[in-house]
Amino acid sequence: MLIALTGFMASGKTTVGRLLASSLGCPFLDLDEIIVQKAGRSIPAIFAADGEAGFRKLEKQALEQTVSRYAENTAVLALGGGTVTVPGAIKLLQEKTTCIYLQASLESIQARLSTHPGERPLADEHLEERFSQREPLYTEAAHVTVDTDGLTPEQITDEIIIDCL
Repeated sequence: MLIALTGFMASGKTTVGRLLASSLGCPFLDLDEIIVQKAGRSIPAIFAADGEAGFRKLEKQALEQTVSRYAENTAVLALGGGTVTVPGAIKLLQEKTTCIYLQASLESIQARLSTHPGERPLADEHLEERFSQREPLYTEAAHVTVDTDGLTPEQITDEIIIDCL
């Protein structure tokens, strides 16, 4: 079973993913890290050179390869915040993974992003609009939604293990 964590940037996908994989004794995979390894460049460098469209193309390839490789094994995959915008991604996640939406309010997201300014290529003045556009896609992709507001990563991990798996 491939457990895919989806949600907006700074919703806790990587942090919770690492904790969840450790608790389950399985590999942790981060789609952004896979893209960086394959491209040999950082995500900001990919965006600067190829734009969002170029990044999404790499993201689609990495997602398809990762799902294909791990669909029959237990692993936890942290998706990128925009993975659900990639054509075919939602269908793939629905059919080949157990997809969990880590839902966080826009206020929580903004607070988390303010602690690491400049690290996210799409954390800009269009954040609220992007959040509104993507939220229905996360819901569509997910088999389960976990509200993360006010919870620690450990509490979120426990909730996933107890209520979702």
